[in-house]
Order: sequence, then structure tokens, then C-alpha cells
Amino acid sequence: MSIPTVLFVCVHNAGRSQMAAGYLRSLAGDRVRVLSGGSEPADSLNPVAVAAMAEEGVDIAAAVPSILDVDDVRAADVVITMGCGDACPVFPGKRYEDWELADPAGLPIEAVRPIRDDIRARVEALVASL
Repeated sequence: MSIPTVLFVCVHNAGRSQMAAGYLRSLAGDRVRVLSGGSEPADSLNPVAVAAMAEEGVDIAAAVPSILDVDDVRAADVVITMGCGDACPVFPGKRYEDWELADPAGLPIEAVRPIRDDIRARVEALVASL
């Protein structure tokens, strides 16, 4: 049986998509292949997102923002966008979801925690649906 591939996309690939990818890796382990990318990747991860995830015991510090690769979209079974708009190519036969999430960029950790918790709930529901 092939394992499903999930691709998380947000513009900078530095906050929301990295938190979601971290949770999916943590919750699903090797039962799911996890990819992430951004249309305009940042130079580094949002340090507050990294800190918020560390509070949950999920280490995303080593992750590096990367450019959204069309081949990753083609390989994915599920593509989850987080407000990247038209930057995400659409292929037939894929499951697409758009998660409306606040952008954690520039926010203090107190404001990032609810975003993180929202992402966790969505990832848990995603795992249950795969």
C-alpha cells in the first residue's frame, strides 16, 4: 500500500506550513509523506513559530523554507494551502483544501499559540481522514 503524500503551502514557508508539517510528521510518523513549500520562501523560519512548536514538543528548528515545486504538487495526494492564492498550481484528481489561518509573522508568542492550536486541530482531522 502506498502512503499518502500531503503538501502544505504558504507564501513564505516559514510559519503556518512549517507548523502544519511538523505536526503531521509528529502525529502520523512514517504513515504519511510530508512536503511543504512557498511561492516566495523566506530566508529562515519564523522563530516564534519554532518556539510555539517547541512548547508542544515538536522540533521544527532544522526546517528550511523552500520554493514550491510543481513536482511536489504533482506528487501530492492532498494539497493544503494557507492563503497563497493563485501561486498554487492546480492538477486534476488532487484533494485541495484551503485553511484560513492568521499569519503568525511578526506576532508575539501569545498570539501565535492560538494559530498553532488551530493548525494542530486541523492536522488531527486530516490524519483521521487519510
